[in-house]
Amino acid sequence: MDIRVGLPRRLLSIAYDGLLMFALLIVANALLIPFLHGKSITPGNHLYQLYLLYVIYLFFAWFWIHGGQTLGMKAWGIHLVSDDGKPIGWWRATVRFFSAIISWALLGGGFLWSLVDREKRSLHDILSHTRLIRVAATSSKPSQREQADEKEKA
Repeated sequence: MDIRVGLPRRLLSIAYDGLLMFALLIVANALLIPFLHGKSITPGNHLYQLYLLYVIYLFFAWFWIHGGQTLGMKAWGIHLVSDDGKPIGWWRATVRFFSAIISWALLGGGFLWSLVDREKRSLHDILSHTRLIRVAATSSKPSQREQADEKEKA
């Protein structure tokens, strides 16, 4: 049985990914400098806003599709799967991304829904037919049990 992820763990993962997103957007802006020829981007430039949205989308969708975890999700032991437990593809990642924007636009109400849903699903989980499950943290350091087993073999 899968252990579902509650709101506090979701928010901690979002905060972690938010820091990474901030750094990524700095790099995305730096990539534009050679093309601006010393001019600044005008406020309300819709092409620029779409560019930044696309960068954010690629960050999340790529990680969700390739391993089911962003770096924040990995740090907090969260894994994204479809409702049938399988990895998600581009379509489901796209639906999840844009419905998460709706969750935020509702003043976080889409996330708060996980507090009343018996399966701890948020609005974007429901709309994209996905779910977040807890996974055991992996470590490159061998556990005490593994170390003891190695000593016995020697």
